[in-house]
Amino acid sequence: MITRLRSNPWVTLLVLCLGLFMILLDTTIVYVATPSMLSALHASLDEVLWVFNGYLITYAVLLIPAGRLGDLFGPKRMFMAGLAVFTAASAVCGLSHDANQLIAARVIQGAGGAMLSPQTLPFVTSLFAPERRGAAFGMFGAVIGLATVAGPTLGGLIVTYSDWRWIFFLNVPVGVLALVATAGLVPDLRAGRLHSLDPVGVLLATAGLFAIVFGLIEGQRYDWGTIAGSAITIPMVLLAGGALVVLFVVWEARQREPLVPLRLFRYADYSVSNWINVALAFGMQAAFIPLTIYTQSVLGMSALSSGLTFAPMSLAAAVVAMPAGRLADRVGSRRLLTAGLILFGGGMLWVSQLAALNSTIGTFLVPMLAAGTGMGFTFAPLTAVAMRAIAPADAGAASGVFNTTRQVGSALGAAAVGAVLQNRLAAYLPEQAAAASGQLPAPFRAGFVEGFRNAAKAGFEVGTGQSGGISLPAGLPASVAAQLHTLVVQVFDNGYLLALRPTVAVGVAVLLAGAASALLLERRWKRAPEVVPAEREAA
Repeated sequence: MITRLRSNPWVTLLVLCLGLFMILLDTTIVYVATPSMLSALHASLDEVLWVFNGYLITYAVLLIPAGRLGDLFGPKRMFMAGLAVFTAASAVCGLSHDANQLIAARVIQGAGGAMLSPQTLPFVTSLFAPERRGAAFGMFGAVIGLATVAGPTLGGLIVTYSDWRWIFFLNVPVGVLALVATAGLVPDLRAGRLHSLDPVGVLLATAGLFAIVFGLIEGQRYDWGTIAGSAITIPMVLLAGGALVVLFVVWEARQREPLVPLRLFRYADYSVSNWINVALAFGMQAAFIPLTIYTQSVLGMSALSSGLTFAPMSLAAAVVAMPAGRLADRVGSRRLLTAGLILFGGGMLWVSQLAALNSTIGTFLVPMLAAGTGMGFTFAPLTAVAMRAIAPADAGAASGVFNTTRQVGSALGAAAVGAVLQNRLAAYLPEQAAAASGQLPAPFRAGFVEGFRNAAKAGFEVGTGQSGGISLPAGLPASVAAQLHTLVVQVFDNGYLLALRPTVAVGVAVLLAGAASALLLERRWKRAPEVVPAEREAA
């Protein structure tokens, strides 16, 4: 019975999806627990931000070496090691007594996730014929969609009715189940073995990606200037990261057994797919970040209600992903990707245009469904077209790069969204304050406008509540204080609505650029020549 199940590639895929679902769920479920963690751990906002960023940076920078380790030691071993590390770190997260312990455990979690994630695509490449991979990747797309909706919703339920620690403890039984199932049901594949890991390449890639991802994630917090307590600036960090990546490429081009075989990029569809991957991740950040702030800070929704607002999109993506994968096997990925990216971008643009001060969950139902359908049309076809010509010996490295470009796209999207949103708020809030100041007694008008102008220049803290983070002067008459408070909320809400639309439009523009790039993919599927591993080239 076990032997028959192990020989079934769909059983293997289901087990892999269980592990992938766990790490994807953990990426989104943590965000809704921020207020609870702040209170319970007596942590500062910066410390809680590093609960997210410590995980994300570690995850992003280790994907490429982890992918190559899968080629070296086998994807099953690396997948199980990643599961074990992630599960153990989840338990430590839940048992943490202060922010430093939680941050350290989250960094280890990120390492476990990076070890696990690149190993899934090599199994699909090895176990499924090229003409059937779209359907297999469609299952991954469904998992991504389900994890996206389950994270905020499940996190909201746990935080509302239990303790925030259970968002981490939840991973323990799931991780143990996935580990046992992997050991018993997943075959031990050895598609190709390299002679070395290329330690210099690992060092250059890790350091370069760390600098780039750190700079993009932390840039907004430091106003793209000097990092606190040092003479180092964010632009210096980004330039150093770029220089290290260039050195990495030069080094790799001279190696017989590189960490990332540069020959992979001779295949045009793989190169174009990686760029589209960046555009898709960028567009998702440009949609989710400003709209999540809008639902909670402007509409006053709870974390659970905000998550439910996005639920139709995620569910539509999950439902569409499987048939989209099968369709990609028959008609190719080019048309599906183009249509999907346009539909996703159009749905998000529609949502931003419908946004108002009195909107409800129902207001966004149809455009969210449209956007989710577009997302569902992109997940499987994009992965299928990227991996379809990759030889099993290089599948781990190719998967590591593909996952890394997605993380870099997310970091770029988050940085761009923060910058554009900040810029538009700095422009619109003083304008709205000037228009509303006529309702105040004359002595308070200039100070009211100046307060918003100064807040915008200092880096307006979005999401600090409906008061917009503006402090009212002490000693005001009660009637004036009440009027000022009402006007502060009014100005912030109206200003944020104005800033929301151009911010989302930036993401839509990048998605449309990705859709145009999809037209460069091959019109018809054809089997590409096998990519020959380095040791066979030398033989």
